This record gives sequence, C-alpha cells and structure tokens, in this order.
Amino acid sequence: MTTPRPIAIVGPTAVGKSTVADLIAHKLHGEIISADSMQVYRGMDIGTAKTPAAQRLVPHHCIDLVDPGEAYSAALFQRHARTAVADISSRGLRAIVAGGTGLYVRAALDEFEFPAGDLSSENRLALELRAAEKGPLALHAQLAEADPAAAARIHPHNVRRTIRALEMLAEGKSYGDQSADFAQRKSHYPGTTFFGLTMDRPALYSRIDSRVEAMLDEGLLDEVAGLLAAGYRDALTAMQAIGYKELVPVVEGVTPLAEAVESVKRSSRRYAKRQLTWFRADPRIAWLDVTDLSPETASAAVIDLLESSGDTDREGATCNSTSPR
Repeated sequence: MTTPRPIAIVGPTAVGKSTVADLIAHKLHGEIISADSMQVYRGMDIGTAKTPAAQRLVPHHCIDLVDPGEAYSAALFQRHARTAVADISSRGLRAIVAGGTGLYVRAALDEFEFPAGDLSSENRLALELRAAEKGPLALHAQLAEADPAAAARIHPHNVRRTIRALEMLAEGKSYGDQSADFAQRKSHYPGTTFFGLTMDRPALYSRIDSRVEAMLDEGLLDEVAGLLAAGYRDALTAMQAIGYKELVPVVEGVTPLAEAVESVKRSSRRYAKRQLTWFRADPRIAWLDVTDLSPETASAAVIDLLESSGDTDREGATCNSTSPR
C-alpha cells in the first residue's frame, strides 16, 4: 500500500484554513494535524479558534496536549506531530498539517534539529530567572558577549530565542549554523505538497475584525476569566496569546472592554502580516486566492491542483494563482 504524502494548508489568521483543511481531509480520507502554537493548550478554545469537536469532519491531532501552565516548544511539537503523521500514515490515510504557526509547520514537515536542552533544565530556569530579574537586554548582552553572530540574528527583546541560543552554546552548538540549516527548506517527507490560502487585505482584515467580535459573543471573556481563576495568570507562553493577554486587564478591571477589543483586532492584523511574510519566503507554497471562494470551492480547487499534479514525487506544487498580498 502506497503511503499518501502529507499536505500542508497554511496562511494568515482568519483566512479559513481550518475549514478548508477539514473539507480536504474529509474528501481525501485524511486527518488533521493542527500546527497552531496556542491550540496545544487545554481550556483555550474560543480564543485560539479551535474547531468544536462536534463540527469536525475528521479526527484532529496536536490540540489540547498540555495545560496552559506547562512549558511547551516547537521541539516538543515536532515529536507530537511526527508521531501523529506516523499513526495516520500507518492506517493508509493522509496527514494534513493545517495552521498558521510557521515554525510549527516546518517543525512537523521539514528537516530541522532543535536543541536537545530539557525544558525544565537548571540552565533554562536560570536563564529565565535572569531575564525576569535583569530584563531581556541583559540576557541579550550575555549572548552578544559569548556569540556575537548569534546575537546579531536575534532581536534584543526576543527572550525565547536568546535563551535558545544560549542553551545551544552550552551544548556546543551554534544558533547561526542552525539558522542557516533552517533556510534550506528540505522536506522531511519527500513529496509533501504545500498550499497557502490568501485574500485581499481589506477582506482579510474585515474577517479578522468579525472573528474577534464572534469570539466575544461565544464567551471569550469568560474563557479568560476561567483561566485566571484556575491560576494561569503568569503562564509564560499561553497567556501571551493574542486575544488573551489583551483581555486579562479587562477581567481585572483595569482596561475598558472596547479598548481591549480594538487592541485584539490590531494585534491580529499585525500577526497576519507577519504570517504572510513568513510563508511568502517559502517557494514551495502554491498560493490560492480565496477572497471570493467559499470553503467548499476552495477545498475543491486544492484537490483539483493535487490531481492535476498527479501528486508526484516533487517538493511542492505550482499554481497559476496570484501571489500572497
């Protein structure tokens, strides 16, 4: 039995990836692997736009893996995602990686080795403590002294990458060399096909604004309040998610709801821009403009592209569609 090759469905937030991927998976006898760095957390459902279980057409993997207070990383996601790919493939089904976290998509599907450091190691805890006490600039200065080339690649306020680079130094590895390897874009699963969904910026931003309003109607504020009541106020990563960090001060009575909502919309639009920049740099992605397409039509278009390519042994697909905006 030939193992179906994985498919990636990527793009900016609110473009419709989850619905389109679910339809594709249903039609192609596949299952979904979510590549969203915040959907791994339990209890964060509305703000991360998880497809409700009752609405899923196929099984979804790599969601609800850890509690919000637990440390998680792209390295751990790589293990979970590849275990899911192996499981899906062993049953003769197709793995469809869908999501907007670019690093998680690549962790699942590309050749990339992460630092071996344990998330709970004394070294990481010490670095996190130093960052908390002295600030990100002090930590970055430590890196600049030990590895100037690595420091030049990392923004001084990016604490997580700075810590990763310092951990790699402790392991005798170079963050710069890792970054160079990451730029090679070699698929872990030969023949993986990458599709990107895009749409006109005004239409996308309108969808983002509407989705934020819908999340509030669905109870996002109550979800945030529940997380705070459960003791996750200081969860390092989970509570930095867009839609959560802005609403925490609302629940605490510090910020007016209307002001926080506008902040969520603005942050979401900026995030969409960053996502497009990330994915636009990957030449393997075949882009499909879904501005005027329903999810059903978009999913059919992707399947047509797969059929026209014969799902052949090549790194990606080509598509006569417009470039991502």
